[in-house]
Amino acid sequence: MKIINCENLDEKFFSKIEFENISSVSEIISAVRKNGDAAVKKYAKKFGDGEINSFKLTENEIEEAIAKLDNQTIETIKFAINNVREFAKAQLSSIKEIEVNINGNLLGQKIIPLDSVGCYIPGGNYPLPSSAIMTVVPAKIAGVKRIAAMSPKIQPVTIAAAHLAGADEIYRIGGVQAVAAMAYGTESIQKVNKIVGPGNKFVTAAKKQVCGECGIDFLAGPSEVLIIADKTANPDFVAADMLAQCEHDKDARAFLICFSKEFAQNVDKKAKEFLENIPTKEIAQQAYENSAAIIVEYLDEAVEISNKKAPEHLELCLENAENLINKFNNYGSLFIGNYSAEVFGDYVSGTNHTLPTNQVSKYSGGLSVFDYIKIQTYQIIKEKALKETAVNAAFLAEKEGLFAHRLAAKIRL
Repeated sequence: MKIINCENLDEKFFSKIEFENISSVSEIISAVRKNGDAAVKKYAKKFGDGEINSFKLTENEIEEAIAKLDNQTIETIKFAINNVREFAKAQLSSIKEIEVNINGNLLGQKIIPLDSVGCYIPGGNYPLPSSAIMTVVPAKIAGVKRIAAMSPKIQPVTIAAAHLAGADEIYRIGGVQAVAAMAYGTESIQKVNKIVGPGNKFVTAAKKQVCGECGIDFLAGPSEVLIIADKTANPDFVAADMLAQCEHDKDARAFLICFSKEFAQNVDKKAKEFLENIPTKEIAQQAYENSAAIIVEYLDEAVEISNKKAPEHLELCLENAENLINKFNNYGSLFIGNYSAEVFGDYVSGTNHTLPTNQVSKYSGGLSVFDYIKIQTYQIIKEKALKETAVNAAFLAEKEGLFAHRLAAKIRL
């Protein structure tokens, strides 16, 4: 981990990752659009999923996968599902259908769940049952009619999580071919209205290309955490949290902002000790070596850097952290206080772990129940309130030079 004084930070630190156009992604998407199941099978075999005769898991296969798991695993999955479900319910209850009277006319909004979503669940380096929970549960709470979960090299624990979370269909495919199948449909896979969930750079590039054919949540880059810590923080906690982020991927990043070089050195020492004893050392060490600690003198400097960086995860390991949260406005999810580890949000606390990276939090929040609904408006123009509405509409239509519009307004008078 590099240790940098804040005055030595350059714009490169704040620069966004540019998502490259990967030619192989376009090739795979085109092949799936043209050849359907045959192309999906071809690329599944090419990229390590082996020969696949049937994409969709049967009820028997799902039951067999669940039967392979011990009770503690099942109960832990259920614990996480319950917390995510309760938070999603609370979110959904925060919006409502409305109808208001404006100038004698009735205007309103309806909350309508999407017909179908595809939940992409990564499965490359590790099985990720947590991503199944985070993408499927809010869809279920929103009332989505058809929830399709897709994951490469899918493991029993991921199958169990997707099933218990409420997925209607579970498929044993992943990668670009899975994204293309969800976007365009094949002989055996029905297309979806929206694709959600994290993935590697190829999956992200595929989501970017199919956006418009269907909806997507957002384009996510490598995972990242930024921790702001003062003298009340525990260096062991900070080091562990940084490594937890780094073990995701060699391109993941962990950043520390603190108020003394000594604290940064203590964290660095502890992180290197921890690295020697974790099985994911090879990946975590690469990411950690490219991470950084930034030394500031004042809290306002930390706030400015954080808001400009707009990290995916922001931890405030600060004295009276609860009183400081309004200073921060760009982050995927906020973890307040020394005991609010980012790992809890990853798995079981209840908030969603599918979060914006690469400064997307400057204009968007993380995945939530709101991503699975549409707010549709309506109006009832009353005859007795027609005159004022029609006259003003006709006037504006004429100003715009749209005379059929003016006709459609005036003809009702």
